Amino acid sequence: MPGEVFDAIVVGAGQAGPALAARCAREGLRTAVIERHHFGGTCVNVGCVPTKTLVASARAVRQAQRGAEYGFVAGEIRVDMARVKARKDGIVLHSRQGVEAWMRGLDHTEVITGDARFVAPATLEVNGRRLTAPRIFLNVGGRPVRPDLEGIDSVPTLDNASVMELSTVPEHLAIVGGSYIGLEFAQMMRRFGAEVTVVERAARLLPREDADVSDGIREILEADGVRFELEAECMALARNGNRITVGAQCADERASIEASHVLLAVGRRPNTDGLGLAHADIRTDDKGYIEVDDQCRTSADGVWAVGDCNGRGAFTHTAWNDHEIVVANLFDKDPRRLSDRIACYALFIDPALGRMGMSETQARESGREVLMGKMAMQKVGRAREAGETQGFMKVLVDADSRQLLGAAILGLNGDEVVHSLLDQMAAGVPCDVMARTMHIHPTVSELLPTLLQQLKPLD
Repeated sequence: MPGEVFDAIVVGAGQAGPALAARCAREGLRTAVIERHHFGGTCVNVGCVPTKTLVASARAVRQAQRGAEYGFVAGEIRVDMARVKARKDGIVLHSRQGVEAWMRGLDHTEVITGDARFVAPATLEVNGRRLTAPRIFLNVGGRPVRPDLEGIDSVPTLDNASVMELSTVPEHLAIVGGSYIGLEFAQMMRRFGAEVTVVERAARLLPREDADVSDGIREILEADGVRFELEAECMALARNGNRITVGAQCADERASIEASHVLLAVGRRPNTDGLGLAHADIRTDDKGYIEVDDQCRTSADGVWAVGDCNGRGAFTHTAWNDHEIVVANLFDKDPRRLSDRIACYALFIDPALGRMGMSETQARESGREVLMGKMAMQKVGRAREAGETQGFMKVLVDADSRQLLGAAILGLNGDEVVHSLLDQMAAGVPCDVMARTMHIHPTVSELLPTLLQQLKPLD
């Protein structure tokens, strides 16, 4: 069957795909955009947009509950989960419809709804049509991992998408996995009124973080009433009437958890199965991620993989940066690379964690002479004034070059404050530039120069 010829094909309308399609349209390329479900991908539909909307509702609940601390009485606080969900749904729908309208309004672009798969090199099939193009961009995203737990198929479980469809607050939510996603839902649901227990196999939360960061996060969540069961090596699920038992089958004598709902939060996997990648000579690793070079090119000529499916970042901002790297190389003669970017991310609990560059552990292992500055948020005037003194700031600097190596800001506006350090690191200037810069008072960021003035060698 002869194929329809396009100049470019974009598979998946997540974060990177629409932007790639828009740039192709600007270049006058006849482009096909293929999306099998909701426009906007994970971020818009089941990720950043809905979760941060719920986080905002949960924070408002918590602030109202703390009214007495601030000199007012709010009365009884009752959470109407159906209305919380409706607010979230409205914001998601607005964002989703915006992306779809954008795509359908592009010049030289045809939007196709359906499942696409390769049937030959540079050739995709969708809805019985065969499409071919010299430029194909894969932005197919990922989905939650369903772990191999004893009894998992005998009980109802939730994932990061279905938990946000609840119209009532769970009585007791057990979260399997102390991951970034799991911890956001733990605090959120606790603030909505659920009893929450996080069950984690590791000895501490978020093992990729430094121990002081992990401990600080745990203290914040425990202050909200979240409970933790760590080192739960042999988890199993079982039905007990209308309850779900989450228990350990090891030799310890810890009591099982009786929950009304169970949320699985143990990681994600790429949506690459079913794409027929072998027909296009596109290589994947043993976890299904598409292998790419430093500019997002796959093993097949004329095919790029961007976003979660390439395993080079699991965030909306890394997906967007993937798109920037691709178009810079393809259209702008600008040789940008994945290896040029600085790792950065946030954990959107309240208060948030902002992270960039190396951790303290990585800095110690690097063989460098490292300086560190650390300051409790209790010393930050703006935090005291706001009644938000949990957490700390930590920054790492190369002792010889005075270049920033990394930072962790756990506390009030930490997800925003960290960008000052990120920009400084990207600029490649010595940390003394910021240390000598006058910042605005009263802000959280004004303590960054003070932090950099207190650097000491790591023990």
